[in-house]
Amino acid sequence: MVPLSVLDLSPILEGGDAAQSFRNTVDLAQRAERLGFNRFWLAEHHNMPGVASAATAVVIGQVAAATQTIRVGAGGIMLPNHAPLVIAEQFGTLEAMFPGRIDLGLGRAPGTDQITARALRRTLAGDVDRFPQDVVELQAYFQPEQPGQMIRAVPGAGLNVPLWILGSSLFGAQLAAALGLPYAFASHFAPHQMEEAIEVYRQRFEPSAQLDKPYVMLGLNVVAADSDAEAKRLFTSLQQAFLNLRTGRPSKLPPPVDDIESRFLQAGVAPGMQGALAAAVVGSPDTVRRGLENFARQHQPDEIIVTAQIYDHAARVRSFEIVADARDALAAAA
Repeated sequence: MVPLSVLDLSPILEGGDAAQSFRNTVDLAQRAERLGFNRFWLAEHHNMPGVASAATAVVIGQVAAATQTIRVGAGGIMLPNHAPLVIAEQFGTLEAMFPGRIDLGLGRAPGTDQITARALRRTLAGDVDRFPQDVVELQAYFQPEQPGQMIRAVPGAGLNVPLWILGSSLFGAQLAAALGLPYAFASHFAPHQMEEAIEVYRQRFEPSAQLDKPYVMLGLNVVAADSDAEAKRLFTSLQQAFLNLRTGRPSKLPPPVDDIESRFLQAGVAPGMQGALAAAVVGSPDTVRRGLENFARQHQPDEIIVTAQIYDHAARVRSFEIVADARDALAAAA
């Protein structure tokens, strides 16, 4: 079985607040470390009531301080929102504090709506189009300092902070291949071009100082419980949140419901929802084990990053325990 990692959005629950979300995130990271997950990533989003990880580097620092061995990082930083030097300094600081444990995944989207993107960047003109150049500039800041160099990242210069390219289209696949960087595809919410993107990335990959051969990580929603019925009910929290987002009403993560299909039909978006969340394994331990095995066999990723937007924190922890058990059973069988 390929390595499994965790993607956490630090969800803010209906009836809860960001402080509780961060406590849950730290607890989940500690449990993920004990369960043998490979890495724990957090994502940058802005102006979203249900996501607490807007100041992503700050949350990564808290998670890294509360753990010992698991890799911690960003999945990802939306680079067009920031000056590359600032990100180099932030992640150089993290790497100096937690050496050998920090990852930096980079995305091209703003991670928010257009109005908020303007508030973040003040201007949208050219920012997204400069993404490849910004990645190269960021790479340079992590190189050893050169004589006469006028601008340097302090800390950052000479530190080993692995860069990843994130994507949900062919653009990210092409860029990751050209730069010789590992590629993480957001199949957990945009699976439509997954197979084509993987093929493009692997065919066009150029070895680099960081990576000598292609490395693909795929996102996967996994909601596990003691029965298929309970897992499907827990999954309705994510389905509701996604439905609210797609209909222009972003919300905190709602509790599960029993009438999710009728809500889809009332909103008139059931077909699109099914496609967007198609990369999902939802069910009992047996169902999850088969689902992980089938997903890995079909798409041949080098790593899978699992995300689970579950309202009840204890149920979310239990879901990852079941996933870890399934991983171990598949590894033993192999």
